[in-house]
Amino acid sequence: MKRVVICGLSHRAFNMFIQPLTEDFNEHYRITGLLDIDLQRYTLCQERFPSLRGVSFFHEDAFDQMVKETKPDIVIVAGRDDTHVTYIMQALDHDLDVITEKPMVTTAKDAKKVMEKEAESKGKVTVTFNYRYNPFHRKVKELILDGKIGRVTSVELSWLIDTYHGASYFKRWNRTRQFSGGLSIHKSTHHFDLVNWWIDQKPKQVFAYGALNYYGSESPWNPLQGEENRFCGTCHVKDICHYEARWNPRVERSKVEDDHIESGQEQTQQYSNYRPDACIFDQEIDIEDTYVASVSYDQGALLSYSIQFSAPYEGYRLAINGTKGRIETNEFHVPSRIPFQFPQQTISYYPMFGSKETIEVVKQPGGHGGGDPLLLADLFIGKDPLIHYDILAGAEAGAYSIALGEGMWRSVTENRPIEIDELFHKETV
Repeated sequence: MKRVVICGLSHRAFNMFIQPLTEDFNEHYRITGLLDIDLQRYTLCQERFPSLRGVSFFHEDAFDQMVKETKPDIVIVAGRDDTHVTYIMQALDHDLDVITEKPMVTTAKDAKKVMEKEAESKGKVTVTFNYRYNPFHRKVKELILDGKIGRVTSVELSWLIDTYHGASYFKRWNRTRQFSGGLSIHKSTHHFDLVNWWIDQKPKQVFAYGALNYYGSESPWNPLQGEENRFCGTCHVKDICHYEARWNPRVERSKVEDDHIESGQEQTQQYSNYRPDACIFDQEIDIEDTYVASVSYDQGALLSYSIQFSAPYEGYRLAINGTKGRIETNEFHVPSRIPFQFPQQTISYYPMFGSKETIEVVKQPGGHGGGDPLLLADLFIGKDPLIHYDILAGAEAGAYSIALGEGMWRSVTENRPIEIDELFHKETV
């Protein structure tokens, strides 16, 4: 029986880790400690998971005490992004294995510290990049490994986040770089890791443009400029707010569910000193919502990447070019939030000389396109013997996805190309 402690009792921690550990993997794993800054989250955790009643709670600065009293084998880190580095480093100091939510940390400098600490420790860091496990993403990896397109030369990835999902980041702590590193790290780390993993190359240099276009106090969609600190649950101008009208119509206040977004209205009064329904037009917002970037890799591949967080629908367009052909796929994500007809996702393979092939991938149930259950199985049962390549990500993969994200926003700020290796040695944050 392996003993597990959870650092950060977040919505993600509840759904991604605590529920499976208490329901699906409880024969071999037992949660022995819970750590968070907010005692109220501990109360909520016990209410939702009665089997955890009696499990000890520790405040954020009591990690060493928790380890001493609960004797864990594994530390799961799932709190606010800026707290990750503290618990990862402390866990490695105790030679404990770490499973951490992405992003592993929020700066390349901290990522370097984690890699160095891991090299000295008996513990190992695993970063839960569940997008790798999506069946379409695995198929893309397999096509490349099979040599179908030859040597990868360039990648085109355009990602769209709809106004429901996108707005959620600007209602919560993610809206400040201090806590999240910005969305170029918090969200784009997923996408950069996918590309790095698909092509098996390391990013070398990035140049980018970015801006805050749709959120913040200067947004053209702000229903009342000049007034700060509004909250959706108590807002007096929500009847003239287009975002509110799109997702919470006046006649039918139905909730549009998402597998990793907190239900803001329900949680408003349940946390201490925190509300996940802050106004998306606040002046406090100091991150970008739009990026376009060009990236060069150490083995010659090039990436053209874009993302924007206030799109009419959610999904992505991907193309990977090689010396022997091209792979294309388009995804329209969260069908319940798309108000128009759209095609089902397939993968198109275009050989350099020959006929196009259309691949219909076998879909799987579960969050993130079926990726979450497979990730959990690899974490808590062991590597799938039927998959001949590695999917679980370690500290190095986490580090390069973060460095690329940091390089993207630094390039925007400094208006120059950013060398990725430079960031691992940068003194400023």
